[in-house]
Amino acid sequence: MTPRVLRWASLVVPMALAVADALLVNGVTLGLELNVSLVAATALLLRRRLPVTVFLTTLPGILIGYVWFAPMIAMYTVAARRPDRRLLAFSALLLAIAHFVPWPVSDFEPTAYRENTLTLIDASVTSVAPIALGLLVRTRGELAARIADLTHSRRHADELLAQQVLSTERARLAREMHDVVAHQVSLISLQAGAVQISAADAQARESARTIRELSVRTLDELRHMVGVLRAAGGDLEELTPQPCLADLPRLIELSALDVDYEADYGEGVLEGLGQSEAVERAVFRIVQEALTNVRKHAPGARVRVRVSEVGEVDEAGGAEGDGKGVRELRVEVRNGAPDATAAAPGLPGGGHGLIGLRERAQLLGGTLEAHPLPDGGFVVRARLPGVRPAPRPPQS
Repeated sequence: MTPRVLRWASLVVPMALAVADALLVNGVTLGLELNVSLVAATALLLRRRLPVTVFLTTLPGILIGYVWFAPMIAMYTVAARRPDRRLLAFSALLLAIAHFVPWPVSDFEPTAYRENTLTLIDASVTSVAPIALGLLVRTRGELAARIADLTHSRRHADELLAQQVLSTERARLAREMHDVVAHQVSLISLQAGAVQISAADAQARESARTIRELSVRTLDELRHMVGVLRAAGGDLEELTPQPCLADLPRLIELSALDVDYEADYGEGVLEGLGQSEAVERAVFRIVQEALTNVRKHAPGARVRVRVSEVGEVDEAGGAEGDGKGVRELRVEVRNGAPDATAAAPGLPGGGHGLIGLRERAQLLGGTLEAHPLPDGGFVVRARLPGVRPAPRPPQS
């Protein structure tokens, strides 16, 4: 059934029951009893718009015509639509009085204790039961509406969470693209520039120039794409690990720069650390981005890369070496002033590299700083705490 049919049926069916009640109790001959009963039944058509007025209209029906359906349905409607305690208490009192007092009033027998007691119990049930049912239906409707709101809110929250996850993935992808693609393309451009200078064949030089121009254009387009992706959100979790500390020598070898690499950490420096893979990858990306920046802004400069394990630092601020502290992994990439005779590659920059590295360090509980040096060089330093030392054996 359609909602419109159900709405009309909910109006007509109670009225029909009240009319049938009036005819069964008072017969089909018109008179005062039947007339007030039919008026009470007909008034039920307006019970939703005027619940209190309709209820008052049905009281003569139960007082004079002895009909029950019309006043009880009206009482139910008042409870369902006007749940005011004082109004319900007053309405219940009126209905109980109308039911208890006989018509005509002169027929009332105060000494008929048994009959009066039964009538009073009947009047109380007649007035209280519709109120209880009406409040129950109203409460059920409110609960259903609240559940619907909660369902809608949860669906909206799920959509927001999905959007947040998507934004996170986009930002994560942006950083990985910048770290990986920019580094490789800058290497291609650098090697193409070297071929363009050293090649004797004119066609080879032209091909190298074309490769270099395409590399620069690719980096420029990548910069715009990274800006769009990074605008979508932050980072929550790392990707599946790719590079590690063991890959640093190969990275430095392929950088085509004059680099001095120094590693001062034990083999087990990251053992027992839950986020060791993220720490290793963060170190790799820091070195990778720093070398890329050297190629962009300091061609021909000497570079010094140092990855070291710092002694134990007491979490509570105590002295070092008590075996209860937290070691740090420090990374420093320092370059001197650019060589004036070296050709600048002319690679575009988006300004996102150091920002992404600082985000990586902060997510791991560390810090990253980058600033120029008085001699015209530049330094990038990162501290990645949280590397817990292995427990020391007890001393005898």
